[in-house]
Amino acid sequence: MSIKGVCFLCLLLLGACLAAIAQDSLRVYRLLDSIHQLPADTGKVSLLLNKGRANSRFFESRKGENLFWQEALTIAQQIRYPKGISLIYNEIGTSKRNKSLYIIAEDFHEKALKAAEEAKDTLLIAFSLNNAGVDCRRQDKLQKAFDYHVKALTLAESINDVRNICVATNSIGNIQLTTEKYDDAINHFSRALELEEKSNNELGVAINLGNLGYAYQGQNKLDLAIQYYKRSLVMNQKMDRAIGMAICYNALGAAYKEKKDYPAAMEYLQKALEVNDKVEDKVHVAESYLSIGKLLGAEGRHAEAREYIQQSIDISTFWGFKSMLMDAYKALAADFKTSGDFEKSLEATDKSLLYKDSILDEKSAMALAQMQTIYEVDRKDNHIRNLEHDKMVVALRTKRNVVVTFFLAAFLLMAIVGGFFYIRHRNLQANKQTLQLELRSLRSQMNPHFIFNSLSSIHRYIWSNNQEEASDYLTKFSRLMRLILDNTQHTFVTLNKELESLRLYLDLESLRCNGIFEYRFFIDADINDDEVLIPPMILQPYVENAIWHGLVHKHPDEKGILDIEIVLNKRSLVCTITDNGIGRKKAMEIKEKKGRLHNSVGMKVTEGRIDLIRKINNKEARVTITDLEDESGKATGTRVSIVLPAEFIF
Repeated sequence: MSIKGVCFLCLLLLGACLAAIAQDSLRVYRLLDSIHQLPADTGKVSLLLNKGRANSRFFESRKGENLFWQEALTIAQQIRYPKGISLIYNEIGTSKRNKSLYIIAEDFHEKALKAAEEAKDTLLIAFSLNNAGVDCRRQDKLQKAFDYHVKALTLAESINDVRNICVATNSIGNIQLTTEKYDDAINHFSRALELEEKSNNELGVAINLGNLGYAYQGQNKLDLAIQYYKRSLVMNQKMDRAIGMAICYNALGAAYKEKKDYPAAMEYLQKALEVNDKVEDKVHVAESYLSIGKLLGAEGRHAEAREYIQQSIDISTFWGFKSMLMDAYKALAADFKTSGDFEKSLEATDKSLLYKDSILDEKSAMALAQMQTIYEVDRKDNHIRNLEHDKMVVALRTKRNVVVTFFLAAFLLMAIVGGFFYIRHRNLQANKQTLQLELRSLRSQMNPHFIFNSLSSIHRYIWSNNQEEASDYLTKFSRLMRLILDNTQHTFVTLNKELESLRLYLDLESLRCNGIFEYRFFIDADINDDEVLIPPMILQPYVENAIWHGLVHKHPDEKGILDIEIVLNKRSLVCTITDNGIGRKKAMEIKEKKGRLHNSVGMKVTEGRIDLIRKINNKEARVTITDLEDESGKATGTRVSIVLPAEFIF
């Protein structure tokens, strides 16, 4: 065929592809339009949920959100349908996990769990717990994953739900396998295998047979491990499951290599290489080439080994498999070192480390992006809830006005007398509602303010420290974010929760400031921190101000001290924050020299919150700032005293 003919054929194929894409898009949006006409009820939510599942590949191929699930979630929230909300959050979370967005997936599955608990649906609670456990296991948060799966297992057993029992049991076994508790892992995999066999779930049987092989190999019972790998291979061959066969062939190759039966190991690794041609994800092909290269190196056939390792590198470079490239260059370095070529070994090691650094950078960037996404989703959900609240208020006011009109018509004289008191009461209530809404608005401002400051801190920390410490810092920050986002949804939280978030924040700031200060808490013995309530994030801005305007400017030889004291004085909660910093006057001079004269946003918002608390409760609430000086008049620090009305759970 001529070049013109080939070009013409390519154009025809491209046109056909574009036409197919356009046709799919038209079909999906027409379906959405038709569903829009249906009334907003649980049936519509279920229909959108099912259509979202059926068209999930369409939205994934376009890297966009599933519009069916987004509309279903909006309707479920509007009609207060917690079971539907949980089902939708579970679907969205699983789709995020399939894209390796594990932090976002965990957030959605935790929301699904809360909605399932609100619906009091035991089956759905167990399902959500298992999903959240898998998310945590993918992030190596093994203890949290274990707790989720144990709770799921207990609930699933209480209702005899075999599917969730199998998932929880298998997951617990995988966690124990990771932590090298091989006996416990074998017990759980054996139980899961028995259940899957009774359920005639061939895939579940194949997976648990393979897992038992890994556990026995961990115990160095290689012959027993090989038996289970071969049984798993038979099941995968029966299902014609290419990826399962590739996994089994690789496992058998590794086991025979460990037995030093190199011919058998090579036979199975070659079979893995052949079957990998049928697997869409080419990372398995690269892995097979690398395994064969390592095997040849163990046999002393270094020239052939490097050829296979190089093929793994070529495939991984083409497809961008950075983790595989890191392992391949590491294996290449080891092979060169064994051959005595130390210069090339060092060169390969440098490349392996470069890819390791690149992977770490990508993980940090992805974690930050996922935290930002979670914040945006939470903000959107809060906006929807506020709109629903406003809608309900309008409906109640309308109903109330109708009642008032009726009584005015029926009892005119009584309405004149009673109306005066009613209008006065209504104005007071409206004023109180306005103050409460304004307080809620100020409280919600603390989230973006605090997150902005913390993200800025992380950005500076990453550039000033090595990547591993930055990763640890980011992990602690994500824990603090979860606590802050949970606390600030409420008008009041228990004192122990507020102190927990404050301690975590101080730990992060101390870490970032290289330990230039230490902090101490003094809690009145008469205070039960599980019963005393406090507005969330009320102390943090003053603590932050004490650190960044007082303590960080002290002489390096002088240790900064930050004391936080909380006492109960009759019906008032008195919180005192004392630092031995440079004082407000000198801090202002430093700011003027640097040209930074803006006021603290956190301080202004918090002062506004305290003022509104005083107006709403008609009780004492104030902030007093005192400059501390020694006998010669030299500044020795600052004391901030915050007086709040004492609130209790009971």
